[in-house]
Amino acid sequence: MREKTYETLMGAIHYWVSIPDPAEVTLVFLPGLTADHRLFEKQIEYFQGKYNLFVWDAPGHNKSWPFRFEFSLMDKARWLKEILEENGIQKPVIVGQSMGGYLGQAFAHCYPDYIKGFVSIDSCPLQRKYYTGWELWLLKRMEPVYRNYPWKSLVKSGTNGVAVTDYGRTLMREIMLTYDGDQKRYAQLAGHGYRILAEAVEKDLPYEIPCPVRLICGKQDRAGSCIRYNKAWQKNTKLPMAWLDRCGHNANTDRPEMVNRIIEDLAKSL
Repeated sequence: MREKTYETLMGAIHYWVSIPDPAEVTLVFLPGLTADHRLFEKQIEYFQGKYNLFVWDAPGHNKSWPFRFEFSLMDKARWLKEILEENGIQKPVIVGQSMGGYLGQAFAHCYPDYIKGFVSIDSCPLQRKYYTGWELWLLKRMEPVYRNYPWKSLVKSGTNGVAVTDYGRTLMREIMLTYDGDQKRYAQLAGHGYRILAEAVEKDLPYEIPCPVRLICGKQDRAGSCIRYNKAWQKNTKLPMAWLDRCGHNANTDRPEMVNRIIEDLAKSL
């Protein structure tokens, strides 16, 4: 994977690509909030040489720092589109974990003729009808929660709460320790992410996904109301849903072989 950067007015975005043939399918891996490109190391390892690959540190995350927290979810979708086009990518399949899945839906809304496939990993629908007013109110006020939470306890809950395997927890701990000694930055990162998510939901847009879709959710996902949202998402849309045993919120780290199989199944169908 080759590391590259994309300059915006708010900061530089770091990303990694392997694109032998940009006319073929490209798997675009989008990590969740506060996670970074390392979240998909098992997917990169498996798909290297099989498909074009892309993964990034989202704005403000890890290497994509410093970055001004003055952007929206739609801004992220636009930057992603510009980066993909700059690399000649013609058939993007978005694979988004948690916040990456929300971004994938925003991307599909903005660029319906460009996206060729979408895999949601422990993410949730972006439509307004799934959320209560209280949930949206709370999402916009999370920064002080993260700022005042004891750091050691936050790291513990942030690692044990998103994965059930030793590998998944160890990986997330390593990612969280990127912000060790700068809890203010971590709180800003998380708070801003939740806020732009709530603002995107409140736009009350259709957020239709005009391409083949696979939904994945871990049966032990304890992140917020993710399981409840996904049950409603599946019921309302009839989209293909995989409920994975022995998986938490980061299902792709807990059961990478199963998640890889689902991603590959979609890619082969295009």
